Amino acid sequence: MKKKFIAKSKKTKKIKFRIILFIIMIFSSFIITIKALSKYNLPYQNSDLVNFLIENNNPFIINSKSNYSYFHKLMSKLIDLDLTKPVSILDTNFKGLTKNIDKEDKKLKQVSKEDVLSSDKPTIYLYNSHDTEEYKPSSFAEYSVMPTVKLSDYILKEKLEDNGFCVLIEEQSISSIRSSLGLNYAGSYEASRVLMEQAKEKYPSLVYFIDIHRDSLNHDRTTLTYNEKNYAKVMFLVGLENPTYDGNLDFSTMISESINSKVPELSKGIYKKEGVGVNGVYNQDFSNRTILIEIGGPENTIDEVYETLLVLSEVLTEVIESDQD
Repeated sequence: MKKKFIAKSKKTKKIKFRIILFIIMIFSSFIITIKALSKYNLPYQNSDLVNFLIENNNPFIINSKSNYSYFHKLMSKLIDLDLTKPVSILDTNFKGLTKNIDKEDKKLKQVSKEDVLSSDKPTIYLYNSHDTEEYKPSSFAEYSVMPTVKLSDYILKEKLEDNGFCVLIEEQSISSIRSSLGLNYAGSYEASRVLMEQAKEKYPSLVYFIDIHRDSLNHDRTTLTYNEKNYAKVMFLVGLENPTYDGNLDFSTMISESINSKVPELSKGIYKKEGVGVNGVYNQDFSNRTILIEIGGPENTIDEVYETLLVLSEVLTEVIESDQD
């Protein structure tokens, strides 16, 4: 009996030892993998863009680290990653990547929709008549966020607000508006017109209406490499069946030329459309400050679009300020 008990005890200890050894091996493998990845040369990623994509969706961005679980505290020490600053993964340990962004230095101006009415600045309305147009996903930068033209709105909004403007993004779905009106895809501009009118009625200070689209051409025709950076090319579309299109054409041309003065050939210029089978107006009869911009194509990544939006935000700032003088 005693021998059986000793044998059983030894067997139990052996099982426990194997379990502990297995856990240690799994944990060690995880740590070795993380350390190995930290030496891997990731492709260039814009730390500003990564900050933008994750800063509002990270549960660890909190005032106190005391809320961390023991696991998170342990992992922070083992892999040198501050979970309150996820963009710290873009550390100098990764070739080609830069340091964190100090948000205190950015001096961002947070603007609510209520601020629009009282603002003495020109107010910009961003919308997408074709709001489901997508860009090429790149698994690292988007953190599982599917990049669409709507994401361009939010990036541009942030940059323009940094420059002191009040910006309103149309968040209602164009497809749902089309459905409610019994329209097909060709009726997208009619649906977005409804939303434009509603926005203008609610916010009379709206002056500039920017409809952001994406082209359908392949990568080599929608991409520009300049000073070792890849940009998504832009093109402005003007409908000649708008009886007062001259104002829209002049304003679009001013923006296009200013873009090319900063990054040569980034803008492909103005595409004038009229005739059978096309819309011909594109809601530009709404005001002479309504423009349609196509940014990149389906094979452009959001990184390339982001670089273009940086230029576009700078140009829009200069052109609108000049327009108001």
